[in-house]
Amino acid sequence: MMVALPEDYYERVYAGVLGKVIGVYLGRPFEGWSYEMIQERLGDIEYYVHDKLGVPLIVTDDDISGTFTFLRALEDNQFDTNLNSEKIGQTWLNYLIENKTILWWGGLGNSTEHTAFLRLKNGINAPKSGSKELNGQVVSEQIGAQIFIDGWAMVSPGDADQSARLATEAAKVSHDGEAVYGAVVLAVMEAMAFVESDIDSLLDKALGYIPSDSIIRRLIDDVRDWHTKEKDWRLTREKLAFSYGYDKYGGNCHMVPNHGLIIHSLLHGEDDFSETMKIINTCGWDTDCNSGNVGCLMGIKNGLSGIDMSVKKGIDWRAPVADRIYIPTAEPSRSISDCATEAAQIINTAKAMKNQEAWVPKMGAQFHFEFPGSVQGFMVNRGSGVVENVEGHSDSGSRALCLQGEEGAAFGSPVFAPSKDIAKMFEQRGYALLSSPKIYPGQVIEAQVSTDSGSGVDCRLYVSYYGDNDEVAHVQGTMCRVNSEQSLVMDLVVPEQAHPVFEVGIEFLSEGTLYLDYLKWTGTPRVTFSRPDGKGTMWRRAWVTAVDSYSSRPEPYRLIQNQGTGLLIQGSREWKNYRVEADITPHLARSVGLAGRVQGMRRYYSLVVNECGELQLNKMLNDEICLKSIPFDWSLGDSFVLSLSFNGDKLIGCVNEKPVIEVQDRDLDCGGIGLLIEEGRTASQEIRVSPVS
Repeated sequence: MMVALPEDYYERVYAGVLGKVIGVYLGRPFEGWSYEMIQERLGDIEYYVHDKLGVPLIVTDDDISGTFTFLRALEDNQFDTNLNSEKIGQTWLNYLIENKTILWWGGLGNSTEHTAFLRLKNGINAPKSGSKELNGQVVSEQIGAQIFIDGWAMVSPGDADQSARLATEAAKVSHDGEAVYGAVVLAVMEAMAFVESDIDSLLDKALGYIPSDSIIRRLIDDVRDWHTKEKDWRLTREKLAFSYGYDKYGGNCHMVPNHGLIIHSLLHGEDDFSETMKIINTCGWDTDCNSGNVGCLMGIKNGLSGIDMSVKKGIDWRAPVADRIYIPTAEPSRSISDCATEAAQIINTAKAMKNQEAWVPKMGAQFHFEFPGSVQGFMVNRGSGVVENVEGHSDSGSRALCLQGEEGAAFGSPVFAPSKDIAKMFEQRGYALLSSPKIYPGQVIEAQVSTDSGSGVDCRLYVSYYGDNDEVAHVQGTMCRVNSEQSLVMDLVVPEQAHPVFEVGIEFLSEGTLYLDYLKWTGTPRVTFSRPDGKGTMWRRAWVTAVDSYSSRPEPYRLIQNQGTGLLIQGSREWKNYRVEADITPHLARSVGLAGRVQGMRRYYSLVVNECGELQLNKMLNDEICLKSIPFDWSLGDSFVLSLSFNGDKLIGCVNEKPVIEVQDRDLDCGGIGLLIEEGRTASQEIRVSPVS
């Protein structure tokens, strides 16, 4: 029986995403610390402590990126509610870039997820890829099955059966045994938290989905019993550490002790978001993972009001975060994201699973501010001012962003890596910020604004981009006077030199208050990618590197792939019909060429020449299929220009501007672009993207 979506589903999902993100950012700086070490150095964790430890608040992290990436398996498999482990394993291979994105790449037999990835890569499908028979019990029962589980629950509101089934299939890609049981318990609790608020009732429901003789079941029973007899969470934490601590459950980060802390904090937290966050983080061990799961459950269960209630106590969990999330994968333009965007993605996944029409607020605007309190990354980036989400002031929705600023104030949101220093720092942390811009030259930015100021407000759109030597440069739109009589739509065409764009926003040319209804960008890029005259690295960082080696000397694009197929990727699923063109000079290659409508490592079309003397138009959809091939005489060291055009289901390949190969295929209707190299070395001087003629 199909379970209906709750009336307040949209807001509960957003609260769950927020809770997840807040929890991860709160616990990340002291991940792995013991309770004793936390007490000695930080005391009770009652708010963010990143500044005390000299680290940023907004970071790349596996808990966040894995949660919102692996859920894309549903979209990539036509929202099949019977999705299985094998399909989810294919999603891993599509979005992960080995040694770079999402996972802790700790090595075979050391990192559970890396071990599973290597199994998948070597042709061992899930669920065998995560089995204890293949990987051993200790490796297969680490915590990773639980930390990525929230999305499966959020697309299954009130549906314990579906949540348990999807959570099981997802967990078994990389884990087995008790790790799967812990993940299922949490997934069922989160799914049912949409319709049930009592923790004990949620636990009772969840325990029906795991074996009665499992360690997870015994652990939960013990924690509940201790809580009944002793209300001091510090004393029951000691019991938990004594009976189920790391000394009894080995590996780098076992599921059992950390699952116990989650149940412990939920029982002792007295239904208060801040108190529960304090307990789960002060208890130590895998703080960001545990805190993220607990934050998501509490967000779903108590909604936004549960998170915002702490403001009365002087604790504002949301303002420092400003919805910002990084999700680096092989689909680059989705790397810079926000809580509202990810919530909308989850909502529409759930609706598609029920064959319902998608929710498209404000004509598909990327920044729509429809969730209460959402700012979607908008902050005061120059001058002084205030940003606040408010009701009303929207022609096509229910909410808008109130911007109050002085003359010269600029309010913007990131659409690419916010600085070179941050990008370098994340690489050193082990979770690189691989991304490409969301906005490109040739596209049109549009924003609708209004004011209730009688004297009006002068303002203009702007984009900020990395210019020569990575110096920050700006492009401003035309100055507009916004009067109180009616709303005004402003636009800005992004010029050719503005690449890579890293921020979009509104600049005040006079003091006042504006209401930003929406901001969006549309259109096909018209852009040439080449090495700029000035030095710098951000133009290179705009490419997501999924090759063994990428050098910009002596050619701007020298790619080397030692084994298998590598890609250099840029662009977005917002790109549908376009033409991509590049000069290609293979120096050694089994095959080399262009890719288009790229949606990851295993979802794209390609136009390649191969060592057999063929020009092929291929489709990669987990496995490669040759759609059409023709003879093509070429030699190593030759240079030629390839282009690939997409117009609906029509694909046309050209050599030196001459159409030579054409097919029709409708499996992939959007995506970015890339250079492709299979086992060898190739070079290109520039790549161009333009609308199809």
